[in-house]
Amino acid sequence: MDSIKNMPLDARVWVYQNNKALSDVEVNEIKIAGEKFISDWSAHGAALRASFDVLYNRFIVIAVDEKQALASGCSIDKSVHFIKQLEQQLHLNLFDRMQVAYKKGNELVACSLAEFEKLAAAHEVNENTIVFNNMVTTKAAFDLDWEVPVKNSWQRRVLA
Repeated sequence: MDSIKNMPLDARVWVYQNNKALSDVEVNEIKIAGEKFISDWSAHGAALRASFDVLYNRFIVIAVDEKQALASGCSIDKSVHFIKQLEQQLHLNLFDRMQVAYKKGNELVACSLAEFEKLAAAHEVNENTIVFNNMVTTKAAFDLDWEVPVKNSWQRRVLA
């Protein structure tokens, strides 16, 4: 299994954010399950070159190099099913796209978009606050646009 760092820039990426920090035990369980999933993952019988990681004890990142084999609808469905299984087994919340994760000093915090908007209005977060853009779809975008200041993200609309 490759690390996301070793994936080509055009690799396809999916980022799933949990609404709370994961314990080290949960991260270990997820990594073991993820490694098994990635090693068995295929599209129309062709093995997929993929990576799986848990970052900041909150984000699950899957990437696939489609030069080797395209991730088909069925294989993508398998990955979503795998993530939903993790969510159910470990009581996680990985599909709430209205959660915003941001850095507060050395801490990583998550809240609803509505709460983030209130924090912006109260000037507790600003255009330089680092947020995570989980809508990136390629390794290049992940490298450049995943961890960015609010002013360079889709969340900038909450700034007054």
